[in-house]
Amino acid sequence: MITRCYLEITNVCNLNCVFCPKTTRAKHTMTLDEFDTLTDRLAGEVKFLYFHLMGEPFLHPHLAQFIGMARLKGFVPIITTNGTLLSQRTDILDALPHKIQISLHSHEGNGKADLKQYIDEVMVFAMEAAHRGCIIVLRLWNEGGHNSLNQTILDMIAGHQPRPWTQRHDGWRIAENLYIENDNMFEWPDLQCAPTAEEEVFCYALRNQIGVLVDGTVVPCCLDHNGDMPLGNLYEHSLAQILSSTRADTIYQGFTNHIAVEPLCQRCGYSAVSKRFRK
Repeated sequence: MITRCYLEITNVCNLNCVFCPKTTRAKHTMTLDEFDTLTDRLAGEVKFLYFHLMGEPFLHPHLAQFIGMARLKGFVPIITTNGTLLSQRTDILDALPHKIQISLHSHEGNGKADLKQYIDEVMVFAMEAAHRGCIIVLRLWNEGGHNSLNQTILDMIAGHQPRPWTQRHDGWRIAENLYIENDNMFEWPDLQCAPTAEEEVFCYALRNQIGVLVDGTVVPCCLDHNGDMPLGNLYEHSLAQILSSTRADTIYQGFTNHIAVEPLCQRCGYSAVSKRFRK
């Protein structure tokens, strides 16, 4: 079973963050029927269903319905969001996923909204959702990059949930079901970039994660923002058929031998920055 599937329910976003690579793919927002078909084909094959790859999930008018449908099919639904639309989507409080990850670093990477209003709206939603049992992770994944406002953001959060907080290896537990997570900023892989200098690499792509783009294309991981490594389409083939394809097997065996065989993987600095994929 694949642990994580990043299902792109829309590739449309309401922000223009400087750290985001964007996508040149045609814009599309998944219909109810499309979501139903794709999740039917993933059911029993995937545990955690992340409603994100590119795009902002809270833009989707059927997000609450998607959460309910995913639960009924046995998935554990998780959402990653920039947090700018939380105050407009109170319907999600009645259809909460298992976890919501809110990328607070999107503010400094975009700078379109009033910071205090943004944090106030995030915290009102986050504290209510956490109270209802949803795990909320407030992300500041920008160390070494756009992080000059981090201390201000932390102080604003403390205005809603006072310190002291419980220190963790990656941040703080600030209340029941409510966390702050720090991490380094990383460069998204792109075919226009030069290959990284890493001689040995390892990735969990196709071992415990896959991505499914908004048109049904399966890709090895959540960082393939342009669909540069298409393995097949779930509308045309089963997941088992796609994962047993020659290209998928070559990628898998390459990482088994600590080799990045795909040009996009050769340009991915994620493991070098975060050390998550070291083995």
